[in-house]
Amino acid sequence: MNKKEPIIISLGGSIIAPDGVDVVFMKSFIETIKEYVERGFYFVIITGGGKVSRDYNNAIKQILTPTNIDLDLIGIASTRLNAEFVRVCFGYLAHHNIILDPENIPEYDKPIILGGGWKPGNSSDLAAIYCARSLDAKKIINLSNIDYVYDKNPREYTDALPIENISWADFRNILPKDWDPGANVPFDPIAAREAESLGYEVAIMNGKNINNLKDYLDGKSFIGTVIK
Repeated sequence: MNKKEPIIISLGGSIIAPDGVDVVFMKSFIETIKEYVERGFYFVIITGGGKVSRDYNNAIKQILTPTNIDLDLIGIASTRLNAEFVRVCFGYLAHHNIILDPENIPEYDKPIILGGGWKPGNSSDLAAIYCARSLDAKKIINLSNIDYVYDKNPREYTDALPIENISWADFRNILPKDWDPGANVPFDPIAAREAESLGYEVAIMNGKNINNLKDYLDGKSFIGTVIK
């Protein structure tokens, strides 16, 4: 990895707080990022909402019939809660405010910046893509709770096959066409379209495997899916 180029990480809410905050994982993740900061790297970390967002969205649906904008706004608030939590975890190494608009990133003098969702109609994945564009970064790491992208849903199909490398065109064919608030997909289809148009590379991997993340950052072979 190029130390001068910011490393954009889309950190899934599903691994921050799968059912309450995963303190063991967070401690390991924080220490790993600090290790690479000491080596001269710097990071932009965009957090997802994960189960927190889905729980609130499911609850509101039992009370009334929300619009997609309503659901998105709840989801955005969830991502920003996670972002503030992770920002505080990094202490003095993190910029004092989270990013609210990835198209207008403020000047900063810290090696770590946190952000969450942006605006209705898209996910934190798209915020990560726009952060990359604003900072002229070309690679994004997507940390979630899956080892690979599969050719079909492995929870439903026992013959689902893992994919190590795939083009954006082929990847988008296995995604829904439209953004659905709270959808559990490997990558937001709107973000995938933008990443393809910008010529970006996204690596999707299981964030719980910290050594695997280190392998990727060190330019070694790793377990995951590369989309480009």
